[in-house]
Amino acid sequence: MGKLIKNHLARLIVMTAAAYQIAAGVHGYFWPKIFWDMWTTTLNPLVTPIPALQTLNVLAGLFMLAWEYPFPLLIPGTAFHRSIVARLVVLPIVTLIAVLLYQGTNPALYYLVGMGVYFWALNEGEIVCMPWKVPTRGKAGGESKA
Repeated sequence: MGKLIKNHLARLIVMTAAAYQIAAGVHGYFWPKIFWDMWTTTLNPLVTPIPALQTLNVLAGLFMLAWEYPFPLLIPGTAFHRSIVARLVVLPIVTLIAVLLYQGTNPALYYLVGMGVYFWALNEGEIVCMPWKVPTRGKAGGESKA
């Protein structure tokens, strides 16, 4: 058997959450609702009459999907793409955007799980190598931990 490469697992979880967040944002255009509207109506202007929160959810989902897949314009292999710490900084922001929209609660939970797995990968010293590749051991030029 092999070792579990946690950053690949986290990447798949976050890509699933991002796709679900895009769907939730589109769904929110037709049925706008804030998650906490049963307690307060002060956040309702975020979804009606201008669908700002829905648009933020679609854009955040597209950004996370492009970052995790990665989209060729994000230049796979750059420091931005390889950084687990950058993901751990951006994911709470994207999770907050998702959890504010009623339809985005499930993607927010998936993002939390993905954050946990990324944190686990960071604690074990994993690195993010080129997309969909397995890190090699003992080769010159880095990428030594699997």
